[in-house]
Amino acid sequence: MDLEQALEIANQALHAQIGRYLSDVEQLIFAGAWQGQTYEQIAQINGYSAKYLKDDSGRKFWKLLSQVLGESVSKNNFRSAIERLHQRQETQPKTDRNQIVEIVLPRRAGIQTDWGEVVDVSQFYGRSAELTTLMQWITNDRCRLIALLGMGGIGKTALSVKLANQLLITSSIQGRNEFEFVIWRSLRNAPPLEHLLAGLVPFLSNQQDMQNTLAHFIHYLRSHRCLVILDNMETILQSSESAGQFRSGYEGYGELLRLVSESNHQSCVILTSREKPAEVAAFEGVDFQVRSLRLSGSQQAAQAILQAKGLIGSPEQNQELGDRYSNNPLAIKIVSTSIQDLFEGDIDEFLKQDVTIFNGIRRLLDQQFARLSPLEQTTMYWLAINREWTSIAELKDDIIPAVSKGKLLETLESLNWRSLIEKQSGSYTQQPVVMEYITERLIEQITTELNTAELNLFTSYALTKTTVKEYVRASQVRLILQFVANGFYQKFSSIAAQEQQIFRILRQLRRSETQQSGYGTGNLMNLCNCLQLNLTNYDFSGLIVRHAYLQTVNLHQVNFTCTNFDRSVFAQTFGAVYAVDVSPNGSLFAIAEANNQIRLYNFVDGQPLLVLKQHTSEVMFVKFSPDGKLLASAGADFTVRLWDVPSGTLLRTLTGHTNPVWSVAWSPDGTTLASGGQDKIVKIWDVSTGKVLQTWQGHSDQICSVAWSFNYTTLATGSNDRTIKLWNALTGQLLNVLEGHSDWVRSVGFSPDGKLLASAGADFTIRLWDVPSGTLLRTLTGHTNPVWSVAWSPDGTTLASGSHDQTVKIWDISSGKVLRTLEGHRYQVWSVAFSPNGRTLISGGHDQMIKVWDVVTGQVLQTSQGYSDWVWSVAWSANHDVMAQGSRDRTVKLRDSATGKLLNILNKHTSSVLAVAFSPDSLTIASSSADQSIQIWEVATGRVLRSLRGHTGWIWSVAWSLDGTMLASGSNDLTIKLWDVSTGELIKTLEGHLGWVTSVAFSSDASILASGGFDQTVKFWDISTGQVLKTLQDHSDWVWSVQFSPIAPLLATGSVDKTVKLWDCSRGNVLRTLLGHTNWVTSVAFSPNGKQLASSSYDLTVRLWDVASGQLLKTLEGHTSSVWSVAWSPDGATLLSGSADETIKIWDTQTGVCLKTLRADRPYEGMNITGVTGITEAQKATLKALGAVEQPG
Repeated sequence: MDLEQALEIANQALHAQIGRYLSDVEQLIFAGAWQGQTYEQIAQINGYSAKYLKDDSGRKFWKLLSQVLGESVSKNNFRSAIERLHQRQETQPKTDRNQIVEIVLPRRAGIQTDWGEVVDVSQFYGRSAELTTLMQWITNDRCRLIALLGMGGIGKTALSVKLANQLLITSSIQGRNEFEFVIWRSLRNAPPLEHLLAGLVPFLSNQQDMQNTLAHFIHYLRSHRCLVILDNMETILQSSESAGQFRSGYEGYGELLRLVSESNHQSCVILTSREKPAEVAAFEGVDFQVRSLRLSGSQQAAQAILQAKGLIGSPEQNQELGDRYSNNPLAIKIVSTSIQDLFEGDIDEFLKQDVTIFNGIRRLLDQQFARLSPLEQTTMYWLAINREWTSIAELKDDIIPAVSKGKLLETLESLNWRSLIEKQSGSYTQQPVVMEYITERLIEQITTELNTAELNLFTSYALTKTTVKEYVRASQVRLILQFVANGFYQKFSSIAAQEQQIFRILRQLRRSETQQSGYGTGNLMNLCNCLQLNLTNYDFSGLIVRHAYLQTVNLHQVNFTCTNFDRSVFAQTFGAVYAVDVSPNGSLFAIAEANNQIRLYNFVDGQPLLVLKQHTSEVMFVKFSPDGKLLASAGADFTVRLWDVPSGTLLRTLTGHTNPVWSVAWSPDGTTLASGGQDKIVKIWDVSTGKVLQTWQGHSDQICSVAWSFNYTTLATGSNDRTIKLWNALTGQLLNVLEGHSDWVRSVGFSPDGKLLASAGADFTIRLWDVPSGTLLRTLTGHTNPVWSVAWSPDGTTLASGSHDQTVKIWDISSGKVLRTLEGHRYQVWSVAFSPNGRTLISGGHDQMIKVWDVVTGQVLQTSQGYSDWVWSVAWSANHDVMAQGSRDRTVKLRDSATGKLLNILNKHTSSVLAVAFSPDSLTIASSSADQSIQIWEVATGRVLRSLRGHTGWIWSVAWSLDGTMLASGSNDLTIKLWDVSTGELIKTLEGHLGWVTSVAFSSDASILASGGFDQTVKFWDISTGQVLKTLQDHSDWVWSVQFSPIAPLLATGSVDKTVKLWDCSRGNVLRTLLGHTNWVTSVAFSPNGKQLASSSYDLTVRLWDVASGQLLKTLEGHTSSVWSVAWSPDGATLLSGSADETIKIWDTQTGVCLKTLRADRPYEGMNITGVTGITEAQKATLKALGAVEQPG
């Protein structure tokens, strides 16, 4: 048995048992052990720590494999166990073996097809010989890889589609399926390989596998008979001087072709290209399973086109015309229109002109383009820029100066007649070869203009557009703007030269009034962004800025005085998006977000309309009333609020909850409202009076979700107690308790007919329940992390879910299968909601993104990016010189303690920095992040000394041992890890918490580690043995923070239960509970002398306590959002606090006075927007919140 076969057997066994395949690290360990390598050899080859592979991943892997195989296995004996499993499978009856395969990966009945944006081949001529050859290669010779090669317009795409259709027809006639999966993908927009695989792998795995790696792709080519067609591969190949080589950034496609060629699998991959990739050349041969077919012109197709065009000529003349143009179908179409225009359709008259014999499609297109009118050329450029079917209205809106609709229609008809464009249902586009030609022409011309600063096309066309679908804009950047930037960089390689030329172009834009009204300034800003130029202090005053995409651009001190913004997009101020909802008429959507605000948007263009600001803490949920006139919101400030949607006016504040409110639901008639939250109770409110009608109790833990059935009679609640309760909505009587989830129930929702209930759980599942009987009908599995939200489509046939695994899934209710997995969020997806027509879906996540998706295609239509630079953690160096902050913007900022001046910004993390801690000698600082890594930095230089990896979840806390040799970390993955700082190696992994570990702290003698977490416990660990010494239980909710006293055997803890507790370390009992905070306590810190304790809270305050008496000494107020962290100066005279309001404050601990407030520069700090036009007041307010200024006038 070889390694590939062994891996296949292990993967099948693992998937059958626990529903997943081997991870990358597990595959490395398996392969290395199979080949007799030591852990040291495996680590050295693959760049891992040997100790991590052996003591952490290896130990867990052999334990897992033992469980799967049903016998104890290790690195030394697992080969024989795998071979025994293989023998058992081989000796089973064939029917039994088939059943096992079905368990490994469920298959759907029939052939699964995904045609993408396939072309129509209903009018297909000739190619019967080629079809016969290809059918032979695929069905008889079982070729793995086939390349269809030929010049542009020769018919490669049409042949690939016709071939796939022919295979399906033949299979139907013969009563058997040649393929289980057929998928066709165009590479015309040059998708990166990971984007392509993100669509292929889920499809080939029936949406069971979201890992977009080549290994997983090849796995499914082996497991199933698949036909995968990749069209237009020339798009990602280099230019002619490097024929057959892939462009920079696309080398992974070469590896794909290599693996497809040399791996043992049962599938077939077909590619079309104008040139042969080097990998195909290396592997092809008549006797091999990699072959290529070069297409020449088709006489049959050419003659059919000439006949269809109605040209006049003898058979001999028709043949001569076809031969002159090599029987290229596209060339024949194009030249036919010229014969009609110039020679009234007479082929003989055309031939008498003795025109140059066709020697390339580009030359023919050059000739055709030269004959076009200015408006026809303009239209061709815009169709190439828009890159997909474009309506007349959109084209009319694009063209500057404006043209009449009638004139545009005439132009489009003329271009269609010339076979330069295609028409479908009133929309227009170009064939790939024509689009590529026009795009290249546009890039060449604009590059020349930028190099000379003589502008024409640069001001006439938008190189990228903000109004197109998000995936189209991304392709515009890749295939147009990036190439223009590359050309500009080749001419001006230094930053100084680039800036000098940019200023020259900017002066040109100011000189011409006609150019000033075009697209030049927006293009220039997008070009600078693509070149990553710093725009600080640039002057764009008085210009028109069209289609500038500025969501991720810093515009510090930029002058936009009297600038007119037209369809330009800026960053917004929202934080993590906890909830989304769409108005009943589909015109608006609302978000609830972490910056204590609610935002209303126009659903069509995503523009912000209103900001509702009266909540004093995070807004957790929003819901439109059934008539869309009111909006209800639930807040962490313990309130429910009712808003007038048209005006944004706060109508009523409903008080009565004693803890954060997580969810609200309207009754179908809109007269009453239900709410549930952390206080474990349900309240029913009269909307007109704001009075509580009923209060229901029954859950033993916080209520995360409430939902009202559409027939008014039933209310459902989902809770962290792992149950769903169904209540009589009129009387409050408990009707049923639905049990089945093994972890928190985070979201519940009734189907439109009220017969089904969907629930989402932290156990990674979605469950469907029969409401009348309470029976569990189906469990939907596929997410790999907690599921936070579910939403029904309006017709009740599909369900959407959002998860901590960063994906949105669309489920088919009748089968329970995943229809589509939507990927694009960078952090967990908190909420999903369908539009009323069911065609689009909106999602909001912790990544401060709102995404609008096309439900059918899975494409992102629109993305809105928020900005909120929460300060998660603060720290003070022991030598008093430096203050540090860890922020949501993925950086660690170091500041001078005396002045507050920014000393350095440390960039390495790829996600929020959740914790920072200085080493005892103040020379280094550790930071931990939601990117699952720890970085150890040298304070003086900002250099990364060590990167520690091993956690599989967010790392909430890091702590140094007193001697600075060891680091402890606590994570979402429920573990604590101890690290050797000098080597970066993992020393131990401590397991025992049943929830996220949010805080860790060493005792003063470094013999004990304390930890706190979401399981509401505090644990003491013996550092030397890794054993739990004590488990302290007195908090009634999550524990956010733990801290040892520096002088006494005391431990302080802060909790979501709003208390601070002081514990006797030796006995493990509570000495004192400090009451005063009115919301979650997020951080605790002892003063250097141990006499005082500081605590921070969601209630926006910092409190100082006397440790001996427990008396509250001072309440420090000034933050405008939740305070996440506190740190004492080494002399105890001052205190540092960091908040979600993006500031850190320095407090005098004697007087309680705020000495200084420090804030990092926001994206638009100092940007002058005096007199700007083209943006709404809401947009202007957002720009100001992000640092823009408006001079009084």
